[in-house]
Amino acid sequence: MTVGLALGVLFAFAALVVLAKPDHAAQSPGADRFEGASLPQGLRAPDFSLTDQDGNRVTMRELRGKPVIVSFLYSTCQDTCPVQAQQIKGALNELGVDYPALAVSVDPQRDTRRSAREFNSKQRVTGRLTWALGTRRDLEPVWRAYAATGQRDDEEHNARFVLVDPKGIQRVGFPVDKVTPERVAHDLKLLSSGR
Repeated sequence: MTVGLALGVLFAFAALVVLAKPDHAAQSPGADRFEGASLPQGLRAPDFSLTDQDGNRVTMRELRGKPVIVSFLYSTCQDTCPVQAQQIKGALNELGVDYPALAVSVDPQRDTRRSAREFNSKQRVTGRLTWALGTRRDLEPVWRAYAATGQRDDEEHNARFVLVDPKGIQRVGFPVDKVTPERVAHDLKLLSSGR
């Protein structure tokens, strides 16, 4: 085999390797996949009628037609809840549009309309984060439907986000330690586009 022929075979092999290699730009991680964990198919978001921080009625049914961010917070929290509020604010800032964002109370004994408004003001999410307040009896079915827990004196509630699609189906979950504003914004865009 001559040197020219050997080089030709080597170049042809190299060209095949380059052509067979996946295009990473076209297949960027998560470009068309959810960044959060996909939830079981058909898991409907529970419909409820609760009170928000301003005394208005809030229901899941009224939020259909857009993706919804659902979080589980308590207004006197000093650690995970402020972080979650900032993640929501960051995602909405990233998108440049405010999708509905709910904070389902996990401490009904201490979460009041006033304390929820104070939390929103302190976290600078007034007008962007709506609280779902009620009694423990009102909230427990909502917690169960989202596999969430209430706050207890001896145990912290499970901090997580759920993204609900425009049809009212729970689609994506994020534990608080895996969420970033960019990841939430990415998944909201996919849900908004009908994915």
